[in-house]
Amino acid sequence: MRGTPYPTLGELLRRAHATVAARPGALRLRAVGTSRAGRPLWLLSAGHGPRHILTVAGAHANEPVGGVTSLALAERFTREPALLQESGCAWHFLLCLDPDGASLAGRWLTGRPGEGRAAEASPTLRGYYRRFYRPAFAAQPEFPPVASDPRPTMPESEALVRLIDELRPVVQFSLHGVEVGGSFLQLTRAVPGAAAAYRRIAADLGIPLEHRPFDGMGWLAESPGVLVLPDSRPTEERDPSGFTSQATWLYAMRHGTVSAVVEAPFWSVAGVSDPRPVAEPRREVAEASEILLGRGKQLEAVVGELGPRSPQTPEEIAHFTAARELMDIGPGVVDTWNSAELATTVGNSVSLGVAARRIPLRAAAMMRQALGGAPALDTLVEVWARELASTFDARWVPVADQTELQTRTMLALARALV
Repeated sequence: MRGTPYPTLGELLRRAHATVAARPGALRLRAVGTSRAGRPLWLLSAGHGPRHILTVAGAHANEPVGGVTSLALAERFTREPALLQESGCAWHFLLCLDPDGASLAGRWLTGRPGEGRAAEASPTLRGYYRRFYRPAFAAQPEFPPVASDPRPTMPESEALVRLIDELRPVVQFSLHGVEVGGSFLQLTRAVPGAAAAYRRIAADLGIPLEHRPFDGMGWLAESPGVLVLPDSRPTEERDPSGFTSQATWLYAMRHGTVSAVVEAPFWSVAGVSDPRPVAEPRREVAEASEILLGRGKQLEAVVGELGPRSPQTPEEIAHFTAARELMDIGPGVVDTWNSAELATTVGNSVSLGVAARRIPLRAAAMMRQALGGAPALDTLVEVWARELASTFDARWVPVADQTELQTRTMLALARALV
């Protein structure tokens, strides 16, 4: 009995190979590169149209939903070939961009039932965070360093860039997941009718939309739930650690590609969509900042009390590096919150409250694994995870609804663009 309703990466890839073997004329599978550890990057393709659509899954190791969505849509094309033929496109699915990261994050997917879920359909935040892993910013392959950065580009990033140059897709989808909150959509160009269609899909599924997502702070907000890249926006992204990258979904713009980042929540919070204004926005930001910085100090104190401990294995080092980075970014995040017009609505305030708790919780979860599962860190993760769930009444979104949101959004955008 596994810990979650998501398949592991190994299970997903075995299913993809079996599906292709069963329908060799309908689907194709090829490796388009290898990871740092030598794992293949598998591209599943359907159709033979002269134009191309690309879907990228697994860019973030802790977000397994995109691979599930990709395989489900590819299988649907074998049952409903007219659905793809009407677009005149071949559709390609990169099933997991970061298989190395997924191999570490995937421990959650195989956790004991008591850790990963209360029931088959309802995993717990406690189980999710006990085995949490998300690489440090510079180790996330969807965000290769800018040319002036001396760090080498990851082979996963190079493989995706080569694929974009090969396909020159009409549209590129990047499928992501949000631990706690609501859904949102980022577009590198406005697409007529896309925002309305996306909002209808989310409403049909009962999934709340972030009133003003904090991803893409420099993007234009078409609230609720939609961000559009301004024409004058530089094609570089700077994360809270100071790492500057050129996101691969911005790189594709040189080919005239429209990129769409589709975020599906794992646990939804209805409050993020509340449009009512708040009386004192600065106070809301101050309270969220106090939580973030206060918990950062609390985590530092707990780690300090453990005495001199060092991660030993490559897995522990990866967890430690990512945790340490999150422990250091608090002041920079607070500066960003104070410089932007945030918390103007109740939904904004709720999103801030979630983020203020999520950042130190992620750090504590990874530090716990880096330092051998110290009981003090175990307690911190459990208490913070339960508090996050109860404070915001976080409710599990069935995987079928997560994938339906992403599938229907992709199909709607594809129809609008091709």
